[in-house]
This record gives sequence, structure tokens and C-alpha cells, in this order.
Amino acid sequence: MSASSTAEAPFVPKTKVGSFTNFVDERVGGSGILREFGRKVFPDHWSFMFGEVALYSFVILLMSGTFLTFFFDPSMAETHYQGSYTPLYNVEMSVAYSSSLNISFDVRGGLFMRQVHHWAALLFVASLGVHMLRVFFTGAFRKPREMNWVVGGVLLILAMAAGFTGYSLPDDLLSGNGLRIIDGVIKSIPVIGTYISFFLFGGEFPGTAIIGRLYVLHILLVPALILLMIVIHLFMVVVHKHTQYPGPGRNDGNVVGYPLGPVYAAKAGGFFFIVFGVLALMAAAFTINPIWNYGPYDPSPVSAGTQPDWYIGFVDGALRLMPGVVNDFHFEWVVFGYTLTLNVLLPALVPAGIIFTVLFTYPWIERWVTKDNREHHVLDRPRNAPTRTAIGVAGFTWYCVMWAAAGSDLIATHFHVSLNDVTYWLRTLFFIGPVIAFIVTKRIALALQRKDREIALHGRETGRIVRLPHGEFIEVHAPLDEYKRYKLVGFESPAPLPAQPNEHGVVTRKEKRRAALSRWFFEDRVAPATPAELEAAHSHGHHEAIAAGDEQKSLSH
Repeated sequence: MSASSTAEAPFVPKTKVGSFTNFVDERVGGSGILREFGRKVFPDHWSFMFGEVALYSFVILLMSGTFLTFFFDPSMAETHYQGSYTPLYNVEMSVAYSSSLNISFDVRGGLFMRQVHHWAALLFVASLGVHMLRVFFTGAFRKPREMNWVVGGVLLILAMAAGFTGYSLPDDLLSGNGLRIIDGVIKSIPVIGTYISFFLFGGEFPGTAIIGRLYVLHILLVPALILLMIVIHLFMVVVHKHTQYPGPGRNDGNVVGYPLGPVYAAKAGGFFFIVFGVLALMAAAFTINPIWNYGPYDPSPVSAGTQPDWYIGFVDGALRLMPGVVNDFHFEWVVFGYTLTLNVLLPALVPAGIIFTVLFTYPWIERWVTKDNREHHVLDRPRNAPTRTAIGVAGFTWYCVMWAAAGSDLIATHFHVSLNDVTYWLRTLFFIGPVIAFIVTKRIALALQRKDREIALHGRETGRIVRLPHGEFIEVHAPLDEYKRYKLVGFESPAPLPAQPNEHGVVTRKEKRRAALSRWFFEDRVAPATPAELEAAHSHGHHEAIAAGDEQKSLSH
């Protein structure tokens, strides 16, 4: 029998759809890609959904934004409004503001799409921020994901840039005041600030070109960069494999979960429509950014009670907290004929610079302190990394103080307190709030670790009190199953790493600084219960049974 007669017959699809699919597959090899990618295993945990929410929000932003571009005219030319909103009829305004009103009142479904777009933008930045907090508190930024953490930080900045450029497009009074603040910040930059402002606005503020330039940034450059960062991020997730929470059978060499196809493909598709439905419900039921209440932008009026979108609020709050004069010390100087306005420059640039500098460099800082160059695919419980968790909460508290300061006038009016008192309290919290948050968070994390240790050794409390034959009363503890016990004891607790001499036997100053930071990181620690301690506790079932081993407990204060 010849070889040709034994060869398998070529696959012949029986339907037109099958024929078309087979035609495409034979030319692009899609089935091989889908087969390989479909076997990718993903762990299952609710906290991983924040990244999905950010992705789906961005998809909804692209779809709703495409609709809005058909009707928005990014021109600052003057016109008189002739639309259906009577209170502004025949009022002089820019074409951009007029087209925004037309979208809201004269385009079928226009107001709904505007609000879908705005709510999706807020949700995109919020879910991205929460996703990065989850990555930070669980240690998912460690090797080999340091660069992916940087990509996430860039995505956060781009998301804020996309939000601000879109927020400024309607050219209403609120967005115009936001641009006025940005113009003041730019002009406070020594020497080059006025030139940058003149170039950006096409002349003296507000000029006639800024809306068109922001429009190009908002619909073209920034979304393209966001798409690029998302593709890089997802590519790195596939290459590095997914992180997972600790548990039995999970280690840095495997991933316990379900394959992408068909399990997660179906879940992801359903979850997208859930996110879309929630955003559609919010857009239909809750008004956001009612530009018709503000009127067109005019540089002369000064409005009160206005705040930018929440993700830009920390910059506005820092500006409000900064004093112009402290006793006789003024923050505005004239140096070589140039005015140096520190009361604008410092609050606008320094807090944001500190936040993002620490954000981008933290993975390398922690790796330098711990000298840990291993790959980590199993996440930490935040309580098991108390110093890192305390640093994160301190930074978040600092951000929230500035964020709250952006609404200091509304806090004063709603609670009927002095605006000056609100400002003074927030200025105090600006400095001591992160310190208090750090101390309290670290103490709570260590207390939770000690509680976990006690539960692992003695079991959980049942509330049942038993009297022993000799008269002693004890509480009966229920033993844990091995899976819950593993969660409480299956983690690393690094000890402070002393300074190490280099190849010449010299302990450098840099190494001494690293050792000091290591002590600060790990001096207060609660080591997990050892197998010997667990064996002693479970074999005797009485508190005194392990009393003899107290001295050997790996517990330091």
C-alpha cells in the first residue's frame, strides 16, 4: 500500500461559516494561537477583577468616545447659542461649548452617551488605582514583574492625562477654571514656564487654540499610548504567568486555577456586560458634569464650590493647603529679574513628584533592602508584610488628605465650621497623618499575625467553657483543617539582614544604610509557627503542653 493512500483526508468544512473560518485559519494560523493561549491557567480570586474592570471601562470609553466625536466641534471660535436649552439661548460662547450643549439636548441619546463616557472615565481611573493598590499590598510587583509595575504606573498617569484633557474640552466655566490653574502652575516654573504656557495656549491664556490641541491629545495620542501600555501589560502577564494567593499546592513553580478557554473566556464576556450595564444604569440615573449649569468660560468670574474630577483633586488640594506667607517668610521671590512663585510651584509639583517617584522605584528599593533576587509568583497577605503595608497606607492617607483639601470649602459650608479651621486641621494632617497611619497600620498587621499564630497553634475559639475535674475552667478550641492552617503558617518572615562586607572585606556606607533600612523593615516581626510547635500544640491539646517551647518561639519584639 502506498504512503499516499494511508494519508489522512484533508478536513472539509460542512458549513459556509466553517469554510470561511478554515480559509482564514489556514492563512493566519489562528487556531494554534488560540489553542496555546486557551490553555493558559488563571487563578480564581475576586481581587483580580479590578484589572478587568479597568480594561472593560477603557473599551466602553473608546466606544462612547467614538460616538461623541461625530458631534463635537473642538473650536474656540465665538458663536451665539441657538439650541433648545432656553436659559442659554443666544448667549455668546465658544463653538466647543455650543456643540457640547447640542450633544446634551439635541442629539438623540447624546446626554446618555456623554454621561456613560464620563462615568466610565471615573471608573477607569478608580479601578486602575485600586488594581495597583492590590498589586502593591500583595507584593505582586516583585521579580519578574518590576517592569510591569512601571507599565502600570505609566498607565495611571496616562489615564489621568486622558481624563483631564477630556474634562477640559466642553469649554464651560468649570473646565476653564481648571485650565486656568494649570496655566498658573506652568507659569510658576522658573525661566521656561511662561514660554511653555505661551506655546501650549497659542498666546496669552486662554488663547484660541487650546481646545483643539487638547482634542488631538484626548482622542489620538493619549488613547494610543494607553492601548500600547495595555498590550505590553497583557503580554507580560502571559509571559510571566499569573500570580496567585497562597494555599495548599500553590508555589512559585505552578499556577492553580482554570484555563482561559472556555472557563475564563465565558466569565470575562459576562463580566464585561455587567460592567457595561452598571455604567449604563449610572449614566441614566445620576447626572454628572451638568455643563449647562456652569455657563461658558469667562476669565473674569470666580466660582466657588467647584472641584475637578477626583483623580486630579490631590493637586488642587495641595495648592489650597499651601500658605502664601509663614510669619514673615514669603514664598514668592524675585531672583535675577524672574519671579519665583514657590507657593504654587511646590504644592503643584513636589507632592505628585514624590508619589510617582516612590511608586516607580519601590520594587527596586525593597529588593535592595532584602537582597532577594528570587522570582515570586505567590502573593503575600498584607498582614504578613507589615512594613510594606504600613508604607502603602501612609502614602494613601497622604493622598487622601490632599484630596479632601480640594473640597475644603464644601466641608466648611456643609458642616458649618470655619474654612480657616478646616485648612489648619488639614495642614496638620498633611504632616502627621501619614505618620499616624503608618504606626497604627503596622501595629494592626502585627496584631493580626499574632492572632493567626495563636489560631494555628490552638485552633479557633468556640465560646464553649468546660470545667476540668480539678476545678479549672478552660475554653474549648476547635482544630483547624489543614487548608486553613496552611494559610496561617505558610509564609516567609524575613529577619533583618546585617551589613555585609564586599569582596575587599569593607562594609560600605551604602551597605550600612541598607542594613539600617532592613532593621526598620523587619525588626518588628512575628514568625510563623514552626512544624515542631504545631506538632507539640496538636499532640497535647492543652495550653501548658507548649509552654516549655515558649523560649524557642521565633517571636521578637
